[in-house]
Amino acid sequence: MGLSEALNDASKKPQVVADCCKLVDEEVASKSGLSGLAVKAGYAAVKGIKPGFIAQVVEKLLPEFAQKLDPIWSEATRSGNPSAHLISNRSQVADALLSVTDEKAKASSSGVVRGTYEKLRGSAKKNVEDAVPRLAQLIQKHAS
Repeated sequence: MGLSEALNDASKKPQVVADCCKLVDEEVASKSGLSGLAVKAGYAAVKGIKPGFIAQVVEKLLPEFAQKLDPIWSEATRSGNPSAHLISNRSQVADALLSVTDEKAKASSSGVVRGTYEKLRGSAKKNVEDAVPRLAQLIQKHAS
């Protein structure tokens, strides 16, 4: 079973989405300094669009994220240590995920989403790379 099928399995998807939302909350909370304040403010603005917005976005984007990560996950499982492989290839993982959000942000009808994304995009790759260890654990938990 590929990563896309595993993460989008109807019996697992609600828990995958919940775990992804928790991961994002934890990553945002862990940010510090001036850039951390910007990330936290941007996240609060996006989260404030409507209740449950983050979960809705995760659920909507999960199939595309999983599809983009599928080839990397296949390599990771062949490596014998999937989490370590994802972590050591964090730049490739970040690029795969950000390719999805870049397209979605461009097409968004929400000025708040587009504007916030554009302001934070410069530091996004580093932030996503920082999240890869948690993401690797999440994927390993749900893909097995």
